[in-house]
Amino acid sequence: MLAPVIVAESLTKYYGSRLAVDGISFQVQRNEVMGLLGPNGSGKSTILRILTGYLRPTSGTARIAGFDVVGQGLEARGQLGYVPEDVPLYTQMRVNEFLQFMGRLRGLTEASLPAAISEAIERLSLGRVRTLLIAKLSRGYRQRVAIAQALLGKPKLLVLDEPTNGLDPRQIIEVRELIRALSRDLSVLVTSHILAEIERVAHRAAILLDGKLLSVHTLSEAGNGTCIRVRVHGSNEAAIRVALQAAPDLRLVHSLPHETYIIESKQGAAPVVLALVHAGMEVVEVGNSGTGLEELFLRLTEGTSR
Repeated sequence: MLAPVIVAESLTKYYGSRLAVDGISFQVQRNEVMGLLGPNGSGKSTILRILTGYLRPTSGTARIAGFDVVGQGLEARGQLGYVPEDVPLYTQMRVNEFLQFMGRLRGLTEASLPAAISEAIERLSLGRVRTLLIAKLSRGYRQRVAIAQALLGKPKLLVLDEPTNGLDPRQIIEVRELIRALSRDLSVLVTSHILAEIERVAHRAAILLDGKLLSVHTLSEAGNGTCIRVRVHGSNEAAIRVALQAAPDLRLVHSLPHETYIIESKQGAAPVVLALVHAGMEVVEVGNSGTGLEELFLRLTEGTSR
């Protein structure tokens, strides 16, 4: 098995006396899309800045493709491409000029630069705007240019901070599709404070609140499953798991109070009910759940306000 692209262990960051990141540990595997989900101020951007070398952690370690982000910072940064929330594009440059400039900054040779730029332009569908000034581009195309420069040099990790902010609905859908396509060749770490955005692109989601990691939640096929809420009288989580083992398309997402369970089913509610009844259980209520991630987030953050 290949080593993870990101290994973060006990990451902690203080700003003066304020604790922004509190002992967070997680991993991102090869070709995985990992989402960092949480409200503003939960520590998402601080984690990204530590991973990308903009900040030093107060304590703890992080490695990118095996390189320590502090002790081997240059090597670690060479393994990733970064697109911050507010993308610092040079709007007076043309797209092709900007990519040439960024490629040289990333250390690409004059011999390798043209091919790298052509590949990035093709992957991001920038051919029709490559000679235009960046100032003339729509916000959607500017985001594509930002991602294109992050891909120069074939990084193993792409880091995206709130990549759909300010985009219209069509542009948001295009960015989602792009992230899924890119994950075939590299790992992606993406942040958002919008649950639906993470659920539609990520394989797993790390839920953050007030600098703490509350849970890492596995999503099914980047959110393509359907979640069913069922209440089963006189049962427990262990028995539910046993009952679902005979049906490969069913998965217990998590348990809620009052004998209620969220079960993922690609075929809707009927297979869930059949599996539970066949196991001799008393199903007293069944209905669609908003999303498994939504339910989990609300449960984990219950009692907090924003």
